[in-house]
Amino acid sequence: MTISHMAREVAEIPEAAQRFLDTSRDAVAAAAEALRHADPALGVTVARGSSDHAATYLKYAFELEAGLPVASVGPSVASIYHRPLRLERAVCIGISQSGRSPDIVEMMHSAGSNGALTIAVTNHADSPMAGACSHCLPLCAGEEKSVAATKTFVVSVLAGLSLLAEWRDDADLRAAVAGLPEALAAAVALDWDPLAARLVRAQSAYVLGRGPAFATACEMALKFKETCGIHAEAYSAAEVLHGPAAIVQAQFPVLALGIEDAALPQLRATAERLAAQGADVFVTHADVPGTTRLPAVSGLHPIVAPLVAIAAFYAFVEKLARRRGFDPDTPPHLRKVTETV
Repeated sequence: MTISHMAREVAEIPEAAQRFLDTSRDAVAAAAEALRHADPALGVTVARGSSDHAATYLKYAFELEAGLPVASVGPSVASIYHRPLRLERAVCIGISQSGRSPDIVEMMHSAGSNGALTIAVTNHADSPMAGACSHCLPLCAGEEKSVAATKTFVVSVLAGLSLLAEWRDDADLRAAVAGLPEALAAAVALDWDPLAARLVRAQSAYVLGRGPAFATACEMALKFKETCGIHAEAYSAAEVLHGPAAIVQAQFPVLALGIEDAALPQLRATAERLAAQGADVFVTHADVPGTTRLPAVSGLHPIVAPLVAIAAFYAFVEKLARRRGFDPDTPPHLRKVTETV
């Protein structure tokens, strides 16, 4: 059997993470020093697709660990509507694997022109987005041939977490970031076959999380769509109870991302409630009556734990795609680089 590009790239995640930590240390330190000097009162992110899910992850991380409010800015504000934003004392982080999407590049130009400290997170340090920003954190993830982003998503989040740890001089987070390559290697070896068996013929699913795990839930739902043709939707484990739970009936599949943090009790309660409605619920990091527990890497810093979980998911979803008859490398109607305006 031919090994897919996606499978190879998932297997490369631990190595890519270590390479970023070894190669981009000076760039992270310089950007962290600029953050200390700027003392931002606001963070904004600019991204699309999987990169926007990485941005959502970093939103929660910066808010929880630094108390910095972070909002996503639509690139079309600059590229289509040509409206300047007042970004004095703001840091603007642009995330793009290619760094070539014209709307993101234009938004980063605009942010810098209107007072923001601009930082590019990209796999291509010579890209237009990198050139538009004051600082660049090169991912050094290597070529990613599969249309579905995997290692670049992980290393984009890693770059932001590295920046956060250095900016805040957070010894615990710095140690957690340094340990990520080992944790990611353990994650990609996990077996989520019980979930694959349930989803091999599924048409729909929910993915639930809280905090940074909501960001990984969004990324997982996208990958279900891209690689497997499953109509998956991501929800906060709280928000799902405000309406979406109404369609959860017998055997509706739900993946609930439990993380060992303050939100775990509420996520467990939601998982138990949906299981009582008849859903087929799969949970990480928790034993919940009526559900199936999936293996996960334990004992991690709660800010990095959801990133480790996505590595396990990527290995699982690549196999699921092939079981469902899809080529995970070439989702229909998609290209690796989408240059929107």
